Amino acid sequence: MAATTTLTVASINVNGLRAAVTNGMGGWMDARRPDVVTMQEVRAPDELVTPLVQQVAGKKWQVAHHQCLVKGRAGVAVASRRAIADARLGIADPCGDPSRFDASGRWVEADITTPAGHLLTVVSTYVHTGDADDLERMTEKLAFLDAITHRLEHLRADGRFVLLTGDLNVGHREVDIKNWKGNRGKAGFLAEERARFDRWFDELGWVDVGRALGGDGPGPYTWWSWRGKAFDVDSGWRIDYQIASPELAATAMSAVVDRAPTYAERWSDHAPVVVTYRC
Repeated sequence: MAATTTLTVASINVNGLRAAVTNGMGGWMDARRPDVVTMQEVRAPDELVTPLVQQVAGKKWQVAHHQCLVKGRAGVAVASRRAIADARLGIADPCGDPSRFDASGRWVEADITTPAGHLLTVVSTYVHTGDADDLERMTEKLAFLDAITHRLEHLRADGRFVLLTGDLNVGHREVDIKNWKGNRGKAGFLAEERARFDRWFDELGWVDVGRALGGDGPGPYTWWSWRGKAFDVDSGWRIDYQIASPELAATAMSAVVDRAPTYAERWSDHAPVVVTYRC
C-alpha cells in the first residue's frame, strides 16, 4: 500500500486551551485526527501548553508556542504529529521598531516536512479585534496586518510552501458576516482592514483556501457570540482563515468548518477550519 501524501491542518481559536481541553477538545481531536493543529488565544503559560496538547493528541506531538507576556491574554501555538524542524516566535514591524510585537504572543512559525517531502512553514497568528473609535488600537492592528504582508512575502521567496492560519478578526467580504450592514464602520469590517486582504489575494496571489473550496457564501461562519441566539440562528462571522501560498493552495483537496452540532457541544466560541492538502 502506498504511503499517504495528505496533510490535514486545522486552525482554531481555542478561547483558552485549558478550558477547551476541559470542555471537549479531546473528543474533537479523536474524531477529526488532524496532522497539524494551530491555536489562537491559548492563554496558558509555556510549561502547560505541551502537556495539554499531548493530553488530547498524544505524547509524540510537538508544539511551538508564543506566549503573551500579559498573563491570560493572547498566545498562539502550532502543534504537530510530524516533527517540527524549526520554530520562530514573533513578527517584526518592518516600518518601525522591529520588537514592537515581541511581547504580544500573536505570531509563531513552525517548519515541517510534508509527507511528499516539501518544506512547509505553518504560521499561527492572532490579530486583535481593534476598535474603530480608538485610533491607537486601529493603528496597531493595521501595522500588524502590514507586518504579516511583509513576512509572508519573505517566507515564500525561497520557494517553500507557506500557510498562514488563525483568527484574523477581519471579515473580508459581505458574505463573511451575517449582519454585514449593521457592522459597516466597525472594527473587523473597515475598508482599510479589508483592503489588506484584497492586496493579499488580488495582487500578491495568496489564496483564501476556506473560500476557494468552501463555496461562494454566505459563510460558512467560524465565530458566533456566546450571547443570545447567535449560534442557533447562525448569525456569525468568518474571521478564521487558512491562507496559502499559490503552490500549496493548488494541492488543497477539501476545506470544512467543524461547526458544533449544538450550542451545548461547543468547546470554543470559534469553530475549527480544517483543510486537507495532498502535499
